[in-house]
Amino acid sequence: MKNPNTIFFIFIFILLTFQFSVLVFSQDSCNSKLNLKSRLPFDATSLNCLPIWSNEDFVLRYGQSEASGNIWSFVLSTPNPKSFVAMGFSTTGRMVGSSAIVGWVESDGTAMMKRYYLGGTSPALVVKDQGNVSLVEGSSSVVVESSRFYMSFQLDMDQPSSRLVFSVGPNGFSPIGPDYRLMEHRNKIATSINYSTGESATEKAPHLKLRRSHGILNMIGWGILMMIGSMIARYGRKWDPAWFYAHATCQVLAFTLGLIGVICGFLLDSRLDVNVSTHKGLGIFILVLGCLQVVAILARPDKASKVRKYWNWYHYIVGRILIIFAISNVFYGIHLGGEGKGWTAAYAVVLSVLFLSSAVFEYKLLTTKN
Repeated sequence: MKNPNTIFFIFIFILLTFQFSVLVFSQDSCNSKLNLKSRLPFDATSLNCLPIWSNEDFVLRYGQSEASGNIWSFVLSTPNPKSFVAMGFSTTGRMVGSSAIVGWVESDGTAMMKRYYLGGTSPALVVKDQGNVSLVEGSSSVVVESSRFYMSFQLDMDQPSSRLVFSVGPNGFSPIGPDYRLMEHRNKIATSINYSTGESATEKAPHLKLRRSHGILNMIGWGILMMIGSMIARYGRKWDPAWFYAHATCQVLAFTLGLIGVICGFLLDSRLDVNVSTHKGLGIFILVLGCLQVVAILARPDKASKVRKYWNWYHYIVGRILIIFAISNVFYGIHLGGEGKGWTAAYAVVLSVLFLSSAVFEYKLLTTKN
């Protein structure tokens, strides 16, 4: 009988060798050959190659047919996303308005590829079998090999747009027929490439400073200071009249920052071709509520007035509605801006501190009354 330790070490060696081979064959780079000759509908041996998205390990191979200059071949290689992969051809560098080739593998193993026109951010505006790119019949192929996802196709056009947009769908999602509607991607990137030199560059989001100014001003103004001002009014009344001046100062500052933030939003709306009607509508509604609060302050009746009680109710209710909608719209705006989980988490932490403080002050207020 062989030594058990020897058997154990042989088993570990085989296991490590297997894992190493899986890792090697699941990777793709421009230094490696594309070993899918029999599984691609066209010859891809002479295509140019460049790494297009390092974070997601996207590799793009492309080339123009020598026999017919109007035929362009593309092979996009990615780690198997278990969702859809989209490659959009854009004139502006943005996903909205671009024509995309989208590929995925259904749960039963069926490979699918569709052409879409991305007319907006909502699924209803992403139209199947539309767009200004023409697929060569019989050129489309989706292959999963050694944990890699390969999407190949050919376009019949003079020259594709040099501004490309890539995206990956949410984990575990595949479009379902007959509509084959797409869900919002979990990650995306915009790039520009020079088809002649093979150089590529990641494109920054347009008007990034204005977008962040819009978000930060509204977050601080409507989403934070407005809430702090309401807390001062509710829990600081024993320091009369200092509480009133602190409350008024905080709310005026919040309104001013929020107003500037809304103006930034209107500037963005005029410069960017995006569909943010819900976010915009909520912003206008919040601004209207803010203006009503300013008018209410100017028309505030005297404490001895019989209508002062009703004015207090109005001021309280409108203020709370404003804060609720402002918080919701800030989170929605972070989502639309694609700023990621960091901004969402930071704002959530600030809100948690404010809500916890409010709960403590409310407890003290109730115990003091009793």
